[in-house]
Amino acid sequence: MFQNKVVIVTGAAQGIGKAVAVGYAKEGAKVVLADLNDELGRAVCSEIVSEGYSSIFVQTDVRKENDVVSLMKSAIHQYGKIDILINNAGIFRPISPYDITMDLWDDVIHTNLRSVFMCSREAAKFMRLNEKGGAIVSMASTRAFMSEPHTESYAATKGGIVALTHALASSLGPDNIRVNCISPGWIETKDYDALRPIDHEQHFSRRVGKPSDIVRACFYLTDDRNDFVTGINLTVDGGMTKKMIYEE
Repeated sequence: MFQNKVVIVTGAAQGIGKAVAVGYAKEGAKVVLADLNDELGRAVCSEIVSEGYSSIFVQTDVRKENDVVSLMKSAIHQYGKIDILINNAGIFRPISPYDITMDLWDDVIHTNLRSVFMCSREAAKFMRLNEKGGAIVSMASTRAFMSEPHTESYAATKGGIVALTHALASSLGPDNIRVNCISPGWIETKDYDALRPIDHEQHFSRRVGKPSDIVRACFYLTDDRNDFVTGINLTVDGGMTKKMIYEE
């Protein structure tokens, strides 16, 4: 489905990002891994290459414009084009609004939201040269629409990604670049078997999500056959955000 497509995945060293990168590689894509963690990033790259797929790792601090520009140039140098960008990099810092420093607030904003704009802009400069344009998918969150205490910085970035998505879809549409986002719910990236029955039962789907659920959502939004889908937020949460909760 993605044979010879060039895919950039930020935050690719672990969790959802790793699953997405490996998923595209197994579908025949050439995958550019971007992450701040050099050791884990190189390990994922080695894992992909050892299985016979094509991948490179570029250590990248998505908060820095020069790093983002360098990432795109590395992809072009290695593979000659960019077809798909998955904006996955992000951090979560739950701190009371009374206690959070503005430096920490800015760090979350720059890592989660500012980076999405920078990466999208720089990738689009090359995507618009492709005959079929390109596709961008950014990771928002159900926390863009619902909250727990002390998550203001994270919620602000994820809400921003949803709005930025339809704005970019409008601006980049004339260049045949589709822009969408995904709002994952509870996606367990560590020990799925350790989850309790109640963890699963609170979902309409009767289970907690897995990284593979997000991988398939990325596939849908970046498949050339789905070129009528742009500017949307796709919520992948097992129905949790639609569940009415009453205290008895």
